[in-house]
Amino acid sequence: GKKEYDLLVIGGGSGGLACAKEAAQFGRKVAVLDYVEPSPQGTKWGLGGTCVNVGCIPKKLMHQAALLGSALKDARHYGWSIAQPVHHTWSVMAQAVQNYVKSLNWGHRVQLQDKKVKYFNMKGSFSDPYTIRGLTKAGKETTVTAENIVIATGGRPKYPTHIAGALEYGITSDDLFWLKESPGKTPLIYYSFILHLYEIVVYISLTDASQDVSLECAGFLTGIGLDTTVMMRSIPLRGFDQQYFFSPTEQQMASLVTEHMESYGTKFLKRCFPTKVEKLESNRLQVTWKNTNLGTEESESFDTVMWAVGRAPDTGTLNLEAIGVKTNSETGKIIVDASEATSVPHIYAVGDITEGRPELTPTAIAAGKLLAQRLFGQSSELMDYDNVPTTVFTPLEYGCVGLSEEAAVQRYGSDNIEVYHAYYKPLEFTVAERDATQCYMKMVCLREREQRILGLHFIGPNAGEVIQGFALGIKCGATYPQLMKTIGIHPTCAEEITKLHITKRSGLDATVTGC
Repeated sequence: GKKEYDLLVIGGGSGGLACAKEAAQFGRKVAVLDYVEPSPQGTKWGLGGTCVNVGCIPKKLMHQAALLGSALKDARHYGWSIAQPVHHTWSVMAQAVQNYVKSLNWGHRVQLQDKKVKYFNMKGSFSDPYTIRGLTKAGKETTVTAENIVIATGGRPKYPTHIAGALEYGITSDDLFWLKESPGKTPLIYYSFILHLYEIVVYISLTDASQDVSLECAGFLTGIGLDTTVMMRSIPLRGFDQQYFFSPTEQQMASLVTEHMESYGTKFLKRCFPTKVEKLESNRLQVTWKNTNLGTEESESFDTVMWAVGRAPDTGTLNLEAIGVKTNSETGKIIVDASEATSVPHIYAVGDITEGRPELTPTAIAAGKLLAQRLFGQSSELMDYDNVPTTVFTPLEYGCVGLSEEAAVQRYGSDNIEVYHAYYKPLEFTVAERDATQCYMKMVCLREREQRILGLHFIGPNAGEVIQGFALGIKCGATYPQLMKTIGIHPTCAEEITKLHITKRSGLDATVTGC
C-alpha cells in the first residue's frame, strides 16, 4: 500500500539533515528519526549529530580558546602589558561553547519545522524494508513507513573493553566537550597515544579520525594550561602524508605536527599501550602501560583518562541483516555504490556510516543533498569524493588536499612524480620570537606534460583557510606552471606556496623562506 512518507531519514546529523531538507524543497513528504544514546558516562545531546555536538564545532571553539592563550604570550612582544599569571577557567569556556551548541540544536529543529519535515525523537529499527519501528525514551512505540529510506546514523567512539577499567573510568570525545568542570591532568590514549590534562591522559588507536581528534584535543587541552599526555602505540596521523622529505633522516610530514606539540608542552609516550586503569583512594586514576621500546611496565596517576581508539558505525539497533542491507564484516560500515545505494534498492546511506567514504561533515552534507536531488529532482549528478580538503586543528594546523606523496607514488610511480617543498617562517612569528621549525609545505605534482598538481600539504597557522582556497584550483586541474604565475598576497603564509621551487629530486635542502 501507499507509504506514509516519500523519504525517511534515520539519523539527524549533517548528512541526514541535509538530505531531508533538500528533499523537502521538492515538495516531498519527509521525516527524520533521530535518537542519541547516552555515552557510558551518561553524556547526551540534541539534534545535529557528531559535528555540531561532540565534533567539529566544539572542537574548533576550544582550539580557538587555546590559540587566544598563545596570543596572550605573544602580546607582550607587541607592547601589550598583561598581568601574570594568566588563568583559564574551564567552566566559563565550556558553558559558552555548550550554549552555542544548544542554539544550533534548536536551529535545526526550527529549520525542520519551517520546511515541514516531521521530526521523531526516537530510536529506530527496521521491521521490514519499508517499515521503521521507532521507540521513545519512555518506551512508546511508533511505526513509520516510507518509499525511500536513508541511513545516516554516523558513528560513536569505541572503548578498549579488553583493558581493565577502561569503560568504568574513561571518557571519550563524546564526554569531553560536555564536561562542566576541568578534566584536570588527563591522558589521551589511542593505541598510539596517552594524553594528560591537569593531568589528562588520552589513548589513541590506529584509525585516521580518532588520531585527528586525539591530537586536536591534546593540543587545545595543553593550550589552556592543562597537563596533557598522549600515549601512542604507533605512528601519528596514519593515512596522512608520511613520506620523508628528502632523506631517510628527516622527519615525516605528520611527525612535524607532533614535534611541534611536544615543543608546545604536550607530553608523548611513544610505542606504549595501556594494560589497566584503576581508581585510587584519592579519586585519581592510575594508568598502567607497557613500553614496547624498553620492554618495561610503567604507571602514573591522572585526573581523567580519555580514549580515542577509533569509531564504530552506529548500526547496532537498526536490524540491517534482517532486511538484507550488506555491511563490511570488518568495519561494520554499510556498503554503498557511487549513488549511495545499499544492497536494498530503495535504501541508501550517507556520511560516516558508509564504507570507504571520508568521515567529514562537508562530504556528508554534499552527498545527502545530491542524493535528494537524484531521488526527487531528476538529477543524475554523483558525489565526487576526489580532492576533498581537510585540516587537523592541532596547535600548528595541518591542512591538505589531494594525494599524499605515498599515494601519488603508488598510483603513478616514483619516476613520474615531482615534489616541491619548503620550510617557511610566518611573519607573525618574528616579533614574537616563536619557533617556526615545523612550518612546512609540500606540493606533489605529475612530472609529465604540464605538471598537474596532485596534492598540497601545509603545516602552519590558519592551515584550513589556506588550503580551502587552493582546493578550488586543484579541483579544477591546476598545474605547477599556473601556480607559479599566480601572484601571492603579501605578506601571508599562503603566498609562500606560490614561490615553491625546490624539488626533492634535486637533492637540495628545502630552504627557509619568509614574508
